[in-house]
Amino acid sequence: MSTLADAAFGNRPGRWPLPEAVTPPDRWQRAVAAGGQGRYASATADLDVLVRATAVGPLASLAYSTRASFLRQLGGHASARSWDGRAWALAGSDVEAGADALIGLAADALGVGRFAASARLLGRADEFVADAPARMKVRRAWVAAELAMATGRGVAAVEHAEAAVAASEATGSVRHAVKSNVVLAAALCSAGDPLGARSVADAAFAETNRHGLVPLSWALACLLGDVGSSVYSPAEVIVARDEAAATVRNRGGVWSGR
Repeated sequence: MSTLADAAFGNRPGRWPLPEAVTPPDRWQRAVAAGGQGRYASATADLDVLVRATAVGPLASLAYSTRASFLRQLGGHASARSWDGRAWALAGSDVEAGADALIGLAADALGVGRFAASARLLGRADEFVADAPARMKVRRAWVAAELAMATGRGVAAVEHAEAAVAASEATGSVRHAVKSNVVLAAALCSAGDPLGARSVADAAFAETNRHGLVPLSWALACLLGDVGSSVYSPAEVIVARDEAAATVRNRGGVWSGR
């Protein structure tokens, strides 16, 4: 695995500075890695260069899906939809790009309250997910868990989140494993298990800090602010949340509605 691939989908998601990209796939991986750290200005610049050089095809589709994922991380589900739509239009028969685009569209629909549409899009994504890289199974399970939470099905949410945790082991990706536990913590909370949510969230929060996964640190600090922490005081959680949000802004992220 190359250095950039390892940063994007492997064991070193916090590596910075990242090496320069040599090929278009390198540039996409560089953007993915930077986005995971909340370095949105750097990541977006790489995506802009990539789509100018590779305007059509699966790699361009993945670039648009990645840009959409950044918008969702910042709360912009409605804005993300147009980018995921472009991604779907360019995916063709490529299973990775097709799965990424449809899962993204399902997440966009979920974020604006279109739950039935989200479920239908997840069903369409299944045609691609079975043959796509393992990370797509993880992403599909994340959105399924979030949809279950949004529709009041806490037990189903936990089942989907646990499936994401299990599937993440096959990816070798620290970032996917950590986010799967973020989703699990939220699902446990929705299922009426705040103690379980607290335990999972405390452990995942330590991992986000260890690996520099600032957007996930912010999400977990928000959750720990609700369920409490066995490790950090309420004041420490608030400081961590606000510092993560400020770091994202300083790195080029624009929070939706802020």
